[in-house]
Amino acid sequence: MAEFKRIAKFYKVSKEQYLKSFDNKNNEEILSIYDDILLPKRATKGSAGYDFFAPFDIVLKPGETIKVPTGIRVSMEENYVLKLYPRSGLGFKYRLQLNNTVGIIDSDYYYSDNEGHIFAKITNDSNEGKTLEIKKGQGFMQGIFVEYGITLDDDTVEVRNGGFGSTTK
Repeated sequence: MAEFKRIAKFYKVSKEQYLKSFDNKNNEEILSIYDDILLPKRATKGSAGYDFFAPFDIVLKPGETIKVPTGIRVSMEENYVLKLYPRSGLGFKYRLQLNNTVGIIDSDYYYSDNEGHIFAKITNDSNEGKTLEIKKGQGFMQGIFVEYGITLDDDTVEVRNGGFGSTTK
């Protein structure tokens, strides 16, 4: 049996950071959600993807979108990226989609001002009129770690500080 290279570790973001992630809930409600956050894990020893679990109940009618603050951050070795995809079954049954198609979590995102908080913006793109219901604690997204290389003439020295689109500012 192959021995896997262990290159990453999942953590929760701080309570303070999680409190900043909501517009429509009170602090007591948010902290209750925070306390129950589950760290991503693989379902079987043969699974490539780490399941991300819904931090609260999600109901999406066809065409509806929600931004999900997962409460999760990940520390990983350089030269790796975490790629995020919808869980296969939800994509197949409901056309659940990540709004950015594939989420890319770079190794230096962990050190950003927002603690590398991973968000998922998902849409029920059902064309069959199906309402998507994801219960708190149910897997809705999966992440796969992938090693990558760079070009021979790459001389990038910029340092990240932020999330979406921050590396092009």
